Amino acid sequence: MTETPEEETVWPVQDQIAAYLRDGILNGDFPPGKALPSSRKLHDQFGAAAQTIKNAMEILEREGLVYTRRGAGVFAREHRQRTMTPAEYKNPPTDGGKYQWITAAERKGSSGRAELLDVEEVVPPHLVREAFGLDSEGTAILRRQVLHLDDQPCELVEVYFPIELARGTPIAEKRRIKGGAGRVLAEAGLPTLRCVDKVAARWPTPQQQKALKMPTKLPVLRQFRVTYSVDDRPIQAEFMIKAGHLYELEYEF
Repeated sequence: MTETPEEETVWPVQDQIAAYLRDGILNGDFPPGKALPSSRKLHDQFGAAAQTIKNAMEILEREGLVYTRRGAGVFAREHRQRTMTPAEYKNPPTDGGKYQWITAAERKGSSGRAELLDVEEVVPPHLVREAFGLDSEGTAILRRQVLHLDDQPCELVEVYFPIELARGTPIAEKRRIKGGAGRVLAEAGLPTLRCVDKVAARWPTPQQQKALKMPTKLPVLRQFRVTYSVDDRPIQAEFMIKAGHLYELEYEF
C-alpha cells in the first residue's frame, strides 16, 4: 500500500527509546557516569512496557554506550565518538611516512593502522564513472582497505584510480605503498590541488556492516570524494564509510 503524505513511518518503540538515549549520550546531555532516565520515566514518555525498555538498553549496551549497575540503574559510558577533520587528510605525507590521519590519531593518544583488503581492476559505480568520464563498461583500479583506530575498525575506504594513471605503477599492485597512492601520483606530476566531498547517511550494505563490525542496525556516514590535480583532472575518487554512532565530521570554512 502506498503511504499517503499524512501517514508517518513509525519505528518500533524500542528503537525510538534507543535513538532518544543515544542522541543524549553522544550530545553530552547524559554525560559519562550519569544515570539514564528511569524505566518509569521512559514508560511515561513512550508508553513502553518494561521488556521494551530493557530491549532498548540492550541495544545501547551492544553499541558500547551504556553499562548497568545492579540495583542502581543504567549509566552512560564514556562514549567513543571521534571528531574527524577530512579536509586535513587530503594530501600525502611530505616525507613518505605515515598517513596524516594516523599521525593525528597518535597526537590524541590513539594508534592507527590500515589493512589492505583488495586491489583489482573493476567496472566502478556510477558516481565514479561519472567523475572519470567513463562509459558503462569503462574500468578503473580499485584499492579497498579498512582503517583501524585502537584495533577497532573505523572506516572502510574504497579508492578508484583511472586506468591510465594506475596501470604499471605500485597503485595497481596488491601491496601497501609508503606514503600512500597520493605520493605516487604527486611524483608523476599530479599533486592534489582540489577535493570535492559529498557526505550522506546510509544504511550499511552487508559488506560494510561486516567490515566495520557494526553492533546493531545503525546508519553509516558515506563520504564520496573526488580529487583533482593539474588542469582540474580527476585523479582519484573514493568512498569513505564510517560508523555513524562513532564518528562525526568537522569542517572549518
